[in-house]
Formats: sequence, structure tokens, C-alpha cells
Amino acid sequence: MAKGSLPGHAEMPLLERLGLHRPELRAWAMYEWATTGMWAVVVATVFPIYFQNVAAAELPGADATRNFAIATTLGIVLVAVVAPVLGAITDRAAIKKPLLAAFAGLGVAATGMLFFVQEGDWLLGLAFFVLVNVGANGSIVFYDALLPHIARPHEVDRVSTGAFAIGYLGAGLLLTFCLLMIQMPEFFGIPEGTLAPRLSFLAVAVWWAVFSIPIFRRVAEPVAELAPGEVVEKGTFRFALNRIQSTLKELRSYRNAFLFLVAYLIYGDGIGTIIRMASVYGAELGIDQGHMIGAIVMVQFVGVPFSFLFGMLAGKIGTKRAIFLGLCVYTGISILGYFMTSAVHFWALAFLVGTVQGGTQALSRSLYSSMIPAYKSGELFGFYGVMDKFAGMAGPSVMALVIALTGSSRYGILSIILFFLVGGAILYVVDEEEGRRVAREAQLRARPVEEGVAG
Repeated sequence: MAKGSLPGHAEMPLLERLGLHRPELRAWAMYEWATTGMWAVVVATVFPIYFQNVAAAELPGADATRNFAIATTLGIVLVAVVAPVLGAITDRAAIKKPLLAAFAGLGVAATGMLFFVQEGDWLLGLAFFVLVNVGANGSIVFYDALLPHIARPHEVDRVSTGAFAIGYLGAGLLLTFCLLMIQMPEFFGIPEGTLAPRLSFLAVAVWWAVFSIPIFRRVAEPVAELAPGEVVEKGTFRFALNRIQSTLKELRSYRNAFLFLVAYLIYGDGIGTIIRMASVYGAELGIDQGHMIGAIVMVQFVGVPFSFLFGMLAGKIGTKRAIFLGLCVYTGISILGYFMTSAVHFWALAFLVGTVQGGTQALSRSLYSSMIPAYKSGELFGFYGVMDKFAGMAGPSVMALVIALTGSSRYGILSIILFFLVGGAILYVVDEEEGRRVAREAQLRARPVEEGVAG
């Protein structure tokens, strides 16, 4: 339908309105619950502080920050380089779940190994941190690629936003538990020192491992399919490279999907920059670290109802319009950030971020999913993963340039508006209905891999 909804949407059962009405949908959403907590604890809050204050305490502050930034970039780039190739392999060999399990296992193991990082072990800590990022980023590529196989076209927005909401709830609970353990170790019978934060890393590893189980038990491996005229006559790796080359030649056919990727790279860069730079900017303004961590916790819980709300909103006004609404709020956040002076302002801005962060990202995923044929989901979500991982890398550079030219971080925050304006302008010309039509027709022409195996 024009806006991706069914008649009588308001009369749907509650779980269906939330996108959680079938066992496989709930199992798929639980992987968001499993991993979002890791992002909140290990990537965003506890480990960066632990690294700076404990593992790299012997290094000058600037060197520690630089090394941490290099490790973060390395964890992103390693996955971005191989994601499209591995994705194409999973389309041919039907091994999305095994590769998801392999990357998740790597991430879980590396997260648990952070327990052994102590004072002065900055190099060991960064090595494990790179592996955590590789495991998480890699597994998400194959996790996202399952979306078009488990969600029907009219429910894909609600399924995607519902999973984001579940992820926020899990992250909020896990982050709260870890912060309480670190701030009040005596309550948990833990001695003072580094044991509490190191135990939080173990808790994250266990959380990630346990709550990953449902997706492997309940979500079926998609059947591998081929396009008309496509024949599997070479090795798997060679086939993957040939398919990527073929897809790049077909950009005109999937024009709207790839145009959306460009838009997402740009406005996603603005979103990623706000996420990555908010605490640094707040610290420069003298806002207490306790307030900033508290605000990050709040974002997780605010994101739960608003992610669900965005899924329902997309069914009423359309996916693209709902994303536009999120970008408008982000533009307002950048403007208000220019005027921020106090902890109260930081909390208010964090609340606004919580209202749109999950919904905007979830609807971006579902819109892209609806404009690609399911039989190429591994490969094409590999490209999506590249855009997603690099989002937020150009923004800080633009901020740094603007700060250097103006001498003011406030103008740096204001410059992020450019990403929302340009990304929104490109999104405006994306024809979502045409993109969906092309994807449906391509999927109808696909047939099982067994029919295309030569010899």
C-alpha cells in the first residue's frame, strides 16, 4: 500500500502494532536487546572512561585519545572492507546465521577478555576493543539482512522500530546495572578498585551471549536464490565478487535504493557526529560527567516508546516523511546545542535525541530493506553496513575545521546542520514507491540456487 500500512491499523492487536506479533519477530528483536547494551556500556560509556583513567593512565591524555580513535576506526574499516563480499557469499551459500554466530562469538569473547585489562594494559585493551567492534559490526550486517526475510512489506517499519525499542530497553537496564555496580561496589560486595568495571565487561559478554540464543532458535535461514540468467559455476568467493560487480552495473535498476544510501551516509553522519561528540562538547562546557552519563542512560529509556511511536507514525504518514520529521528535530538539536550553557540544557537535548534517534535509524533500515530484493539482502545490506559504519566519521572533521576557522565549538555544533540539510535534500528525491516496485519485481524473478548450479 502507499504508506506501508494495512486497513484497520488502529484495530490491530498491541503486539502487531509494535511489530512483535510472531515468534521469529520477537527472536529477531532480541538480538537488538543483546547488542545495544554492549554499545551503551563498552563503546559509549564505561570502557572509554576505563581506558582513559586506568588502562592508558601512563599515557598523555592526547595520546590515549588518539590511540582510542585509531582503534575505533580500525574496527569499523575492517568490517566495511569485507561486508559486501561476505554478504554476497551468504546470499549464494545461505549461511547468514552461521556468519552472524561467528561474528557474535568473536565479539562476545573479546568483550569478556576486557576483564583482564588492567592498569597499563592499554595496547591489550585496544586489541580486544578492535575485536569487539569487528564482532558487533560484522554480526549486525547479517542481522539486518534477515529483516526482509522475516517481515512482510506492510509491517517492515513496525518490525524494525520495534526491535530498536527492545534494544533501547535492554541497553537501559544493562547500563543502569553496570553503573550501579561501579558507583556502589560495596552494595554488591565488590572491593574498591578496578574490579567493578571489569566485572561489568563480563556482565555484558554474558548478556550478549545469552540473549543471542533466540535468533538462532527461532529465525529460519533464508533460502539462497539467484537472478534470472545467473549461474553458480565458480567458487563461492569468485561468485561473490562477480555478483558485486554485476550489482554495481545495475545501479540504474536500483537507483532509488542506492540514492537512499547516499542520503543515509550524509544525514547519518550528522546523527553519528552528535552521538560521538555530545559528551566531548559537554565536557568542554564544564558539564559534570555524572550528568552526562545520567543523560545517556535517559536516552535509552526515552528511546523505547518513541521508537515504537515512529513505527506507527510511518504507517500513517509514510516512512520517508517520518524520517524527515526526525531530521527536522535533529536540526533543532544542533541549533539548541549552539546555545547550551548548563547541565539542564544537556538533559533537555539528550531527551530530544532520545525521541528521534531510534526511530530515524530504524526507519532508515526498513526503508532500505523495502527497496532491495530479499535474495540480495546479504550483499546489499553489506553496502548498507559500509554506510552505517562510516556515518559519523566526516562530521567530527567538519566540526574540527569549523572550530579551527572560528575558534568556537559552538559554531562547530551548528555546522552539523549541513549534514541534515544535504542528506534530507537527497532523500527528498528518492521515490520510495518506485524503489519498492523494482524490488518486488526483481524478487519475483528469483529462483533457488539449486536450479542455477552448473555441473
